[in-house]
Amino acid sequence: MREGNHLIFQKFVKVLESKGLKVMEDQIGHPFDAETQEAITQIPAPSEEMKGKVIDVVEKGYTLGDKVVRYAKVVTGA
Repeated sequence: MREGNHLIFQKFVKVLESKGLKVMEDQIGHPFDAETQEAITQIPAPSEEMKGKVIDVVEKGYTLGDKVVRYAKVVTGA
């Protein structure tokens, strides 16, 4: 049962990717972008250079073509 669910899920992901769905990758350490990200909280930055940048990604974001389907939920440094 578990293996069948996994196979169906993998096929579903491949179909979505073939239609242009992409995961927003490599956001940690980059400046916060309100166009593609939603800041859910701010924490003290571990260093001065991390202020205003993404510290952690809580939920991945997705794009379909050039449109944002789901905003990435991120933690930013204050």
